Amino acid sequence: MQRAGIHKIAKLAGVSIGTVDRALHGRAGISDATRKKVLAIAAKMQYRPNPAARILAVGRPHLRIGVCIPQEIHFFYDQMRAGIFDEAERTHGLGVEVVYRPVRNLGDVRGARVAELAAEKVNAIVVVPGDPKSVTPAINAAERQGVRVICLTTDAPRSRRSSVVCVDPELNGRLAAELMAKFLSPGSQAAVVTGMLTAEEHRLKAKGFREGFERDFGHGKMVEILEAHESEVESYNKTRRLLKQYPALEGIYVSTVNSLPVCKALHEAPDGARIKLITTDVFPEILPHFRRGTIGASIYQDPYLQGQTAVRMLVDHWLHNTPIPAGHYLNPVVVLRTNLHLFREVQAVNKSKKTAGTTK
Repeated sequence: MQRAGIHKIAKLAGVSIGTVDRALHGRAGISDATRKKVLAIAAKMQYRPNPAARILAVGRPHLRIGVCIPQEIHFFYDQMRAGIFDEAERTHGLGVEVVYRPVRNLGDVRGARVAELAAEKVNAIVVVPGDPKSVTPAINAAERQGVRVICLTTDAPRSRRSSVVCVDPELNGRLAAELMAKFLSPGSQAAVVTGMLTAEEHRLKAKGFREGFERDFGHGKMVEILEAHESEVESYNKTRRLLKQYPALEGIYVSTVNSLPVCKALHEAPDGARIKLITTDVFPEILPHFRRGTIGASIYQDPYLQGQTAVRMLVDHWLHNTPIPAGHYLNPVVVLRTNLHLFREVQAVNKSKKTAGTTK
């Protein structure tokens, strides 16, 4: 059956268009009997309100989404930001507004930032919680005020946040361990270079890798977990020290996107070529290291899709009362030289080169 218009519902119910609008949108000013009559007719005729028309009628943004994500490491968060803004732009006619309040790095995403966003009268918040202990009270306060909070990439699992969108970090670590075990001989030594273990994502990736590598795959030995705090200098220096301290080291798993300094340290080391390296995600600057064989594999987390999904979940919930799932976990994808060309970030580089070639 065709969806009916509001005028036809009003005619069948014997009421005004304004009464139909109040009934459909739960506003006061009509009796319960009239409301039930209008809703019954609307349901029978499969009527669904037009969100865009409703927004035009009230003349204001329908959904304000506060966004607090880091700017560094930009290889990852630029893609996440693009996913957020592209999805918001796609729904622009529905009155979606992004209130963007970035911070410099993951460690700066603390409770005060979340509280500041909530004070800006947003309806929802998308946040990458750097320190779960710090952000949990602010997330709980926002949710009590009716502000829906979605965590991206990493989680604040003890908070009352509405959802998290990410690749399961412990699964990510175990997948890296299984890959590493296929590269190395039984009993080999490996290490993890991560950001900071206060971040839930980083802690669980390291945990998953350690348990998988040591217990399930040839009884390998994890010699160290290095916290580099997303600093290129710190990551480079600590990798150089790691190579000197453990001359028998055969594998390194970089669980964050901060892999370029590790690649540099391996490239400069006299015997760095023997180290099997597994990294995280794909971005243009990593391509030469893939092609020369410094990187054996990478675990792709699709930051663009993470940002896009969070906004889409909030829009669907706000406009259509679609339930927000407690967690939305993306499937981690193994990137090798063979399938490298299939990824969005690489395709963008190839497209740019092709465009540049045709304009010469």
